[in-house]
Amino acid sequence: MVRRLVIPLVILAVAAQPCTALAGSRPTAPALAAATASRVSAYEHRYAAANHWTPSFARQTGLACSACHTHYPELTAMGRAFKLNGYVFRRSDSLQGRNPEGQQNMMLNLVTPVSFMFQTSFTATRKAQPGTRNSSVFFPDEFSLFTGGEITPHVGGFLQITFDPQSGSLGVDNADFRYANHTTAFGQHTIYGVSLNNNPTVQDIWNSTPSWGFPYASSAAAPTPEAATMIDGSLGGQVAGLTAYTLWNDRVYLEGGAYRSAPLGVSRPLAMDSTAAGGVGGLAPYWRIAFPMTLGKNYLEVGTYGMSASLFPADVTQPRNRFTDVAFDASFLAPMGSNTFTVDGTWIHERQHRNPGESQYLTNSLNTVRLVAMYHIKHEWAFTLAPFATTGSVDTVLYAPAAVSGSRARRPDSNGIIGEVDFMPWQNLRLQVQYVAYRKFNGGTTDYDGSGRNASDNNTLYLLTWLLF
Repeated sequence: MVRRLVIPLVILAVAAQPCTALAGSRPTAPALAAATASRVSAYEHRYAAANHWTPSFARQTGLACSACHTHYPELTAMGRAFKLNGYVFRRSDSLQGRNPEGQQNMMLNLVTPVSFMFQTSFTATRKAQPGTRNSSVFFPDEFSLFTGGEITPHVGGFLQITFDPQSGSLGVDNADFRYANHTTAFGQHTIYGVSLNNNPTVQDIWNSTPSWGFPYASSAAAPTPEAATMIDGSLGGQVAGLTAYTLWNDRVYLEGGAYRSAPLGVSRPLAMDSTAAGGVGGLAPYWRIAFPMTLGKNYLEVGTYGMSASLFPADVTQPRNRFTDVAFDASFLAPMGSNTFTVDGTWIHERQHRNPGESQYLTNSLNTVRLVAMYHIKHEWAFTLAPFATTGSVDTVLYAPAAVSGSRARRPDSNGIIGEVDFMPWQNLRLQVQYVAYRKFNGGTTDYDGSGRNASDNNTLYLLTWLLF
């Protein structure tokens, strides 16, 4: 199966024109302009009015948010290049220091690299959850502090610290610090670097992988399907990883590395108690292969990614469960005058090997597929349809009946569609209306939980105001 899917991807990459990425070693404002003019293709030069997801990046580069994102956090060509090159493009003034030998040993931006995100929301489901009020207001829904940008030449980073109103806690959400440089390999321009991050796929430059995939914001109060693959957010903020990457000839992207447990709010070393549950034992390898290309004025990326990890089921004395995720993804962008049409998709297959007693069967599987079609009208409106589906093995232990969250059919199967309309009167303000409609939820359509609840009862209306400053 894997061979049949990989071979067409390779043929597509070889047959297509190369996709040019922004290059340059020390991109101050003049260098940025020169690099953009000389290395970005005609398509990218016109449509890479890339937004920076945080105002910190916009202040550093002197570019509007619409320069790196079609619809934040969805990246354009320049946004991908900015991230790939270590977040180091800048226009702001800096304070520099040199040692007695004249070598630079300090550089600090004079513009403070700090910004904030504030969200407030309203959630209502088609039917209230038992014993609860149906509508929920969050003020804030989420409050985040961001810092990021160039730290030294070739070194930059991104850090998000978020307040969670449900638990009242403050913690590290996403982190990605990287070193990036340029060289020539086999006669072709090559970007290479390393990333230190805390969430598999958070370092990826395409929005078809889980960390930056759609939906970019969703309700914390509504029921969601119980089953999820390991790489689909389960390890976010609970691991630390180091990966090395390269983009060769703007045509082939390769990345590999490993992750290790680094859970927040848990004392170390991991102990013989439940605080170790879900922790990674040893190293968990991660891989990523992608083939970006331009097809006329259009942009296409196809690739594969995945990881394998041994997870503690309860404490560090118990035999570990083994999870292996293999995924394929694609990302497409088509300019339509001043508007843009984008499609992102991914398919994730997970193979689970569990210990006796952990599940009905020692080997199970889980599959997730998502497709996102988004039409952008300038940088003011975005209209999205996103079908999704999860399927997996029947298991009476993993998927037992329980009110709202359980499965009467003992299956993880869920599917539905998300519809969303976004209005951005200003580039740092988004007004969002989202509706999630379920056809199947936790294995069933009617009475899926064994307590009389239907899948459509979890249909969710989510209204969100999203402000960055």
